[in-house]
Amino acid sequence: MIHRDLARRSFLKSAGCSLLAAPLVNLSAAPPQQPAPPSPSNLALNVREFGAAGDGLTKDTAAIQQAIDRCWVLGGGEVLVPAGNYLTGALALKSNTLLRLDKDAVILGSPEFADYPISQVRWEGKWIQGRIALIYAIDAGHTGIVGPGRIVGNPALGGRPNAQNPLRHPALIEPINCHDLRFEDFSTDYRLMWCLHPTYCENVVIRNLTIRSTGGNGDGIDIDSCRHVRIDTCDISTGDDCISLKSGRGMEGYTLLRTTEDVLITNCTMADSIFACIGIGSETSGGIRNVRIEHCKFTHARTFAIYIKSRPGRGAFIEDIVADDLDASDMNGGFLRFNILASGIQDAEPVPGDEGIPTIKNFKFSNIRLQDCGILADGTGIHPDKPLDGLALVNVTGTCAKGISLANIKNAEVRNIQVTGYTGPLIGINNVSGTGLEGAVQIDPPKLPEPIQAPVKPYQLH
Repeated sequence: MIHRDLARRSFLKSAGCSLLAAPLVNLSAAPPQQPAPPSPSNLALNVREFGAAGDGLTKDTAAIQQAIDRCWVLGGGEVLVPAGNYLTGALALKSNTLLRLDKDAVILGSPEFADYPISQVRWEGKWIQGRIALIYAIDAGHTGIVGPGRIVGNPALGGRPNAQNPLRHPALIEPINCHDLRFEDFSTDYRLMWCLHPTYCENVVIRNLTIRSTGGNGDGIDIDSCRHVRIDTCDISTGDDCISLKSGRGMEGYTLLRTTEDVLITNCTMADSIFACIGIGSETSGGIRNVRIEHCKFTHARTFAIYIKSRPGRGAFIEDIVADDLDASDMNGGFLRFNILASGIQDAEPVPGDEGIPTIKNFKFSNIRLQDCGILADGTGIHPDKPLDGLALVNVTGTCAKGISLANIKNAEVRNIQVTGYTGPLIGINNVSGTGLEGAVQIDPPKLPEPIQAPVKPYQLH
């Protein structure tokens, strides 16, 4: 039912029939505003009064959910979680209701998969059956979680679907099709799975979170087909991407066309042990645009600080990506990579032909300070049939092992690159036009994937 409703809403929006669609936010305009307070009243309900034990042994799911539901039906307010360790299965947030965690309050996820109901969830860009998150919301507004307490997922639940547990494993926090959300001033700890995964949401503020996620696919924040998002002053250390921006995969995502747009990432500190600090893609079939990254520190990455990735078969676009005033140190791969040729799983029903090659334009990176960085910029993974239109690399200083490699780019601007420690040429190019390319050496073109043929039968949502 959730999938059908979401698809219907997406069709209305993409057809231009929705009267609620907001205009796009220009990158030079003010960042997304904090949502209005989630409650029209001063109601405050304590979960202890509903029977929550908080002893770390008793399952408090029913008591905490009753407090949330009671607050909701009485018009909204706050649900207070005082000091204690609250063992619980999945909890559903409701509209106009804020969950407030005391500084010594810990929400502990149950180790049993049965405590997490099955629903339609997003996994690697597709809607599938899966376990809902420890704390979730569906079709809610003016809700969220504030700290300064902790939310800890059970390590037994992480990882990818497998033979023993074939459904998607539960994320930690997952609002779906919600609006006006606050996640502020608390910390999370989970293993091998995503910590915060807003999907189809609008007007989201994520502020002052401390996120720890170890092991494999342990993303910190995954923004999935969301609009008007602000991520501010977060400290994130993860196994996989610290922050990932996504919008669906293959013909399903392309047909639904739910774009991730108007995202501000500011004043954050990020470290990653397996992949990138900020990953844009590879699920991009609904499009990604108007992203600003500013005043951030990247302290470690196994690959790159910023990795923009997709492939033919995704379709749609990645455009208007701006990054400014960044520090990047101890980047094994380097500072920046574009891979629009071969990143991520190819969908069973990809977007065919030239339409399936993502359109990319207007990427700008300025005032970047590097220390012990691998490659400054690997910008060669771009298809010549749809070159990157508009790339700026301006005011880059520090140390790196290798310089800049670019391919299939027009309207490039390379200016004031003052780095040391690199071997080989500072700039290598193939099929690149623009300014600041004097003295660049010619490099080999990238290897291209095989074209994707049109299916015999036209795609339909199913």
